[in-house]
Amino acid sequence: MNTPNPAAEAQTRIAQVQARAAHAGVALRQPPPLPTTCCGRGCNGCVWEGYFDAVTWWLEDAAEALRAQAAAAGSSG
Repeated sequence: MNTPNPAAEAQTRIAQVQARAAHAGVALRQPPPLPTTCCGRGCNGCVWEGYFDAVTWWLEDAAEALRAQAAAAGSSG
């Protein structure tokens, strides 16, 4: 049985979106870096919570950039 690894899943999603963007010629800003300061005690407001929020925002921003590029390509043809 595989245990879900949210950090690995986030990194996979980021890599997939970066590959799509590279293929489409869309420049994206850098994704959020993995946290390095987690103490592992399950703190309220853990650095991982902030990381996953930032990844969600990055993915939304990247999706919008890809949509805008697709719309521009569609209107020029």
